[in-house]
Order: sequence, then structure tokens, then C-alpha cells
Amino acid sequence: MEALSSRSLLRPDGFIDAATFTAPSDGALHFFTFRDRLFPIDAIRASAEEGERMAELVRVAALTGYLETMASFGIDPRPLLKEQELTADQLASPEHLISARSAIRLLERSAQVTNCITFGLRMAEGRTLANLGVSSLLIAHQPTLRKALTALSEFRARINSTLVLNFEEFGDEVILREDFSLRRPESSRQSSNLALGVLAKLCAAVQGPRWKPQAVCFSHQAPPPAELPIFTRLFHCKPEFDCEFNGIVLSAHDLDIPNPTADDQLAKHARHLLESVMNTGVHTTAQDVDQLIKLLLPTGRATIQTCAASIGVTVRTLQRMLDAEGMSFSCLLNEARMQLAIQHLANPRMRITDIADVLGYNSIGAFTRWHAKVFGKPPRRMRKEGAA
Repeated sequence: MEALSSRSLLRPDGFIDAATFTAPSDGALHFFTFRDRLFPIDAIRASAEEGERMAELVRVAALTGYLETMASFGIDPRPLLKEQELTADQLASPEHLISARSAIRLLERSAQVTNCITFGLRMAEGRTLANLGVSSLLIAHQPTLRKALTALSEFRARINSTLVLNFEEFGDEVILREDFSLRRPESSRQSSNLALGVLAKLCAAVQGPRWKPQAVCFSHQAPPPAELPIFTRLFHCKPEFDCEFNGIVLSAHDLDIPNPTADDQLAKHARHLLESVMNTGVHTTAQDVDQLIKLLLPTGRATIQTCAASIGVTVRTLQRMLDAEGMSFSCLLNEARMQLAIQHLANPRMRITDIADVLGYNSIGAFTRWHAKVFGKPPRRMRKEGAA
């Protein structure tokens, strides 16, 4: 395993194509030309930074087990969630989308506060295949591990679009890796360990007791000896540290061992659901904007300008795209607020003031006036009638 541990698996990332950069005599770069159009660097940079921050989204399911793990340490997670503009109530909706960077930073901060270097692995221990959402049925009933990993890669965007799964064959050995694909680097030890732990549990679910990898490699240093048992429990092999990659090493033969629990009919049914009902890989502009609005509302930045920057188009272009679908930004914003208002008012733990904040209102008075106009009654009355 020493040869594998020292092997460099890094690849060049990112390039600029068909663009001409123009620098004046002072050497400062102010504009660049692309397809015969002149773009100001500062404006592009500002738009790109906002777009990077908002467009990288993950399902709330990526944080499954977070609250339970924090509870095991007797620590209130709410201050840490608030740091990342998240709430405990948001974590109750696994299919909702949140910022990938917020999720990654949340785990890093939680590891610091709990003084637990294996925080991500502790979360992984409680995961099951079902936590992958509707894709789990398709993955569980594939005839081999190779087919299961191929299905996971195919529908990865539905699970976590910021993770990229690779399985690379080197002779008789295979390396399974999951790497974060972020536009800007982010410290992600806990999230990387969580992803690798979940991948190991997926493989174990498909292969059952026959799952026994040769090694699991981590790029970080070895943890204190007291923290090592969780590595063995999760990965069923001896961990190696200070490697040049994070990954699981197994025999190439293991990829093609038949899955005794596979059901071809169930797999076909699951694929049909994913492709026809969920319309995998095909999103309308209205759907994308709706997701962005729900993410941005609590921050007070659910504007058409911010959404346009996140998608990478101008405001006028976004308006035309929505017009072509028979939709408008104001309608999407109002519908998102209506949906969230109904959802949160049904939760007696949320104060009216908190709901107003989540819906992007600066005052409870503004929220109450909107609610009365839309629903015909103020929020307190609607909650009281709903509880009756």
C-alpha cells in the first residue's frame, strides 16, 4: 500500500479559453474581450463571487445526523447553525437546498467546538443507504457494486452536486474517491471524511458481509490513538494517513461480485421514477430561481439581481427566460413566501417574528400586512385556527 499512498492523483483544474485579456501601461488588468465583447473585470469578479457562493447547493440530507451528533456532546447547535445562516428547522426538510459552503463550514466549526477530530465520521456512522433519497432504491438493487457506483455517479447531482465520484482501476486494484468540486478551495476535512464514510457504508450495503476493502487512505495526519477505533468500525480495514488522496482501495474483482439482494424489476421501476417523475438533469429556469429564492429569503437578498448573478445571466435575460416559461420573478417570490409561511406556521416552535425573518421581512408588521393580503387573515389568527 505504500506505493498507492505516495501516488500523486492530482489533476490540473480550470482554464480560460478563447478570451483576450487587455492590460494598460500601468500593468493593471481592467477589461477582457470575449467573442468581440468588452467586459469589465471588477464587475465580472463581483458577479462571479456572488454566483459561486449561491450556486453551489446541496440537499439538507447532507447534514443528516448533525443534530444527533451535537446532542451526543451535550452542545446546543443553534449558535453554530446561525453562524452559517441556517436553522434547526431547516434540517427537518431533507430535500430542501442549502449552501454547500455553509454545510462544509458548519462541520469544521462543530469539530472545533466539540473538540472532536472525527466529527464527520461520527455522523457517517448513523447513515443508511436510504439517506441518499429516492436514488437509494436504484442503487441498492444494482447487480454489482460497479453498477451501483455507476448509478450513483449518474444521479449524483440529485444527491450532492458538489461531490464528484471517481473509481479508477490500477491493475488488480481500484481506488474509490469522492472529491469536492468547488470553485474556490474550502477546508473540508470533516465533510470529506463524512463523504468517504457514507461511500463505505453504501458499498457495505450492496456487498453485505463480503465487503472488505484493502485500505482506506486519508490526506490528513493520523488522529490521536483514542480516535482510531471509529475508522476500523466504518471502513472494515486499517486506515492510512498522510496520503496524497482520500479514497478507498479495494480489489478490482470486488466490483463485479454479484449482489444477492438485487432486484432487476425494482431497479427498473426506480430508474423510471427518477427519469420521468424527477426529470433528472432537466431543470426549468423557474425551478432554479424558486430554489434560489428559498435559499436567499432568510438573508434578505432574495432579489432578481442576486438570482440573475447566481445563474450567471443579466437581469433582463433572466426576465426573458422566465417570460418564456409563463412565469415572473414576483410570482415566484410570492409563491415561495406562501409555501414557507404555511409550512412554518404549522410549526408551533417557530415564533411569528422568526417566520417574518425567514421570509425576508424586516418587521413583523410588514409580514402581517402581506399575510393578511394574501391569505385574508393575519398570521396569528391563521395559526390559531389551524391549531383548533
